[in-house]
Amino acid sequence: MTQRRASRLSEHFPTGCELAVPTSLPKPVPSGGIRALLLRSSGYSLYVLALLAFTNLLNQLDRYMLAVVARSSAQEIHFGDQGCLLNDTIPSTLEETDCSNCTDRTTCLSLVDAGNSAGCKWDYTGTGTEYDLLAGPIFVLVFTIAGVPLGIAADLYNRKLLLCGCLFVWSTCVVLTGLAEQYWQLAALRFGVGFGEAGCTPFATSLLADYFSPELRGTALGVYNWGIYFGYSLSYAVGDFITEADIMGMGWRWAYFLSGSPGILLSFLMLFTLREPPLTDLPPPSDSSTSQDSLFGRLPHLLRMFFRPSILLLSLAGAIRNAAGYVWSYSAETYFESTGQTPAQIGTYMSWIPMVSGSVGVLVGGFVSDRVVSRVGPHGRVWVIVASQLLAAPFVFCVLFLEPPWAYISLIPTYIIGEVWVPITLVVLVELVPAEVRTSAVALYFFITTNIGGNMPLLLNPVKQAFKNAGYTEVEALRNTLYLFFPGEYILGALVYVLALLALRRDLRKAQTEGTPSKRSSLDDKGETNLAFNSTD
Repeated sequence: MTQRRASRLSEHFPTGCELAVPTSLPKPVPSGGIRALLLRSSGYSLYVLALLAFTNLLNQLDRYMLAVVARSSAQEIHFGDQGCLLNDTIPSTLEETDCSNCTDRTTCLSLVDAGNSAGCKWDYTGTGTEYDLLAGPIFVLVFTIAGVPLGIAADLYNRKLLLCGCLFVWSTCVVLTGLAEQYWQLAALRFGVGFGEAGCTPFATSLLADYFSPELRGTALGVYNWGIYFGYSLSYAVGDFITEADIMGMGWRWAYFLSGSPGILLSFLMLFTLREPPLTDLPPPSDSSTSQDSLFGRLPHLLRMFFRPSILLLSLAGAIRNAAGYVWSYSAETYFESTGQTPAQIGTYMSWIPMVSGSVGVLVGGFVSDRVVSRVGPHGRVWVIVASQLLAAPFVFCVLFLEPPWAYISLIPTYIIGEVWVPITLVVLVELVPAEVRTSAVALYFFITTNIGGNMPLLLNPVKQAFKNAGYTEVEALRNTLYLFFPGEYILGALVYVLALLALRRDLRKAQTEGTPSKRSSLDDKGETNLAFNSTD
């Protein structure tokens, strides 16, 4: 059976790149969940999961630190737009919204309160094209371009060494960012952060898929994705409170020092304690597959696979939903500051709400999807995503519609319900592709989702300006823009996930109804190369 399976895979994958679609619904497998993960996994597998989850935490912490300290760093290095801001060094009864409605320097500096105190200043706001370039293209360009060859390299070479190298590179760049004195230095180091972080999730996802069995994979990826929300929340805790503490008079710079240093230490810990596992269900090499054993040999076959409607629509849906996350992540601090919230007030809520609520969301999502797939098949995971996004959309709307603290409180159900899509989409993807290209597929998925989602913040300023030209105030224009790009993309993403679901169901029906035994056998064999459809384990 093993020889027949290997020969058929080598015959079909190089030329056709068929999806790893099962020809029938999988047999029921034991339910997942944290309890099953703890009881059925080895101690070393759980140790690996903890290492990778912490790596993901640092990945997000380092990525979003820019957004939290944008105003402080812009005012010291002098980049981005200037505007009217509340001068917190002068006692005044003016509020942030009073200052932000002034559109020119003269009006700003002449604005006084009832006691004749001028409480506004004209300074860098931490927004504008130069900031958007740092948050978007400068990071996204290298993150996406480097991600695909790194992912393919991980299917050919040692994933542990590649992951350790990437972690060391981006962590070093983050520490050096704290020493930057000019804008071009910020840009160059942000470029380095993007290169290093490009390898994080593709490598980690592939390693976890080999360390955990199919019925635990969704839950394991859910735990791994805790790092997203722990890291994002910590960026507020470190960025807001450390900047305010002004250690050694260096303010925001210590936020970068403290967020980058742990990654350097972790890269050496993983180098000496993390073992590279064999790829699960990987067929033995054959002469016909030799042409693929290179970076450029695999890329054309991988691209053909991604042009399958089910994977292409899945990636597009993930990109739209990812765009909502990018827009909010890089705008939350600015939005709350524009409503009159201080950095300390923002940090008080944002340092724990994403961490707790998002972690619950991805864990529940992984557990529920594992239960659903054991009952109705792989397309059940996509149904879970669609339902979660539509249920979360009203709460996302309330984040912008309500005033603090209710705006913050609305984020709790937003994260719990709306973030279940993260691990489920990755699980669906790795279950649709052969095991030997799993890391490459995840890297290409992130290439698509990050190029679309990561560059979406570039549209915020033009749209906001259009609202301002229509007569809206600065705060109203920003809020209306976020309505379109935050809850709006939850709903749009859910609709595209429905299209992906229809394409996946079509692939399943096609695999089940193709007439000849030979065709059925070739599809069966491809399904067997992926642990997700091998229910005998």
